Amino acid sequence: MLQKTYDWMMDKAAHRHAIWWMALISFIESSFFPIPPDLMLIPLVLAAPSRWWRIALVCTIASVAGGYLGYAIGYFFMDTVGVAILNLFHLNEKFEAFRPLVDQYGAWVIIVKGATPIPYKLITIAAGAFHFDLAQFTFASIVARAMRFFLVAALLWKFGPPIRDFVEKRLTLVMTVTVVLIVAGFLLVKLL
Repeated sequence: MLQKTYDWMMDKAAHRHAIWWMALISFIESSFFPIPPDLMLIPLVLAAPSRWWRIALVCTIASVAGGYLGYAIGYFFMDTVGVAILNLFHLNEKFEAFRPLVDQYGAWVIIVKGATPIPYKLITIAAGAFHFDLAQFTFASIVARAMRFFLVAALLWKFGPPIRDFVEKRLTLVMTVTVVLIVAGFLLVKLL
């Protein structure tokens, strides 16, 4: 089933309305879809490198908007729909481990986790289930998702197809380095 879903996404990436298909994928991935929108973002940027920022912006806006659906699932329907989604993707243990991190680090953990390949649906549903402050959730989601999608799109724009393999194989490393640099920047600004 996962292969069929992947093949369907690749087909939509070649569609004349591909950017809107990517927006839909980005929206639903934030709460229940299994495949990240990066798989559509990458071929779209490679096909139209001069539009990299627009593609990343659409992907970011759709992902953050979809995050509200995940938040609502966690907030209002955790015992039914939320649990079903966590069970489907085997995220129960990660969900339980996420709560103390949210309690201790707040928006920072959403920024860090939201920029990595950790399923964003886990973060959105958990934030709703834990009744995390919606304004902080919004801010953290915008930072995390923009950081992820703009970085991938900018690398593809700058380096083209050769960077595609690097980004796809080492997405976790790329995002981890980016998060470390951003956190270091925030700490440096705070200290000055």
